[in-house]
Amino acid sequence: MRLYLLPISTRRTLLYCQKFNTNTAEGKTYVDKTTAWAAKTWASWEKKDSGWQKTIVNYGNQAFRRIPYEEWGLKSVPPLSTKRREEELLGKDKVEVVFPDTAIPAPKALGILQTLATERASLHRQRLIWCIVGMPISAPFALVPVIPNLPFFYLVYRAWSHWRALAGGKHIQFLSENKLLSLSPSPILDKIYPTLLSQNGVATTSSTGKPKIEEPATPHQAETLEEEKLLLSQENGRQLVEALEIPELEVEIERAIFQVETALNKAKAESSTEASKTKKDE
Repeated sequence: MRLYLLPISTRRTLLYCQKFNTNTAEGKTYVDKTTAWAAKTWASWEKKDSGWQKTIVNYGNQAFRRIPYEEWGLKSVPPLSTKRREEELLGKDKVEVVFPDTAIPAPKALGILQTLATERASLHRQRLIWCIVGMPISAPFALVPVIPNLPFFYLVYRAWSHWRALAGGKHIQFLSENKLLSLSPSPILDKIYPTLLSQNGVATTSSTGKPKIEEPATPHQAETLEEEKLLLSQENGRQLVEALEIPELEVEIERAIFQVETALNKAKAESSTEASKTKKDE
């Protein structure tokens, strides 16, 4: 597998794991097989023109769009099974961490990866517990004929999703602790990000020697940092996917850009409202 760090804004970075040899049945875990079956079933429902399955898919896709891109990024990292642990410890090849060093300096790359792997762990653990608690409460809805027990299945999915995010984060920590990560600055990304940075008035790391992509900040830290700027748009996000030749990355990039752009617009609107109130008070 290969890990990618793709800056979406000057303060937020998308983590994505590209997996290899996923088509071979040998070595697949039950989780992998179940996930593949669920994805295939969902895809077949999307092709339907109408009916309750199509309705569920429409509402489900809207719900998926609201799941934080950070969670999707961690879920892209496979869980650390016993077999995978042994293979990685005995293997000669390390896991590449691909990133644009014109935006993320090499000394900061592993720190950003570690932050992305651990910063939401307590949240996922808490939400996982609440989903498990809610399952027995929603189970009686299954007694209603014809209509699927959507609340129960939603909680099951969200519990699985939080577990996968936790498992992905633990896998990254395992790789980091055992020094199985290899930094790999990408020439392809370094052709793309300097233009994006300059368009937003941000210097590249090569010109200043200082990191321009901040590590993920807490709300209190965010107040003292420079104004956050969006780097990727939907258009150049697609160009990035084409340049990397990873088609399955497109939906992850699109979702992350949408969420970050929405968050920045909301923050600007709130800031303008507060400024207006301050002027009126004066």
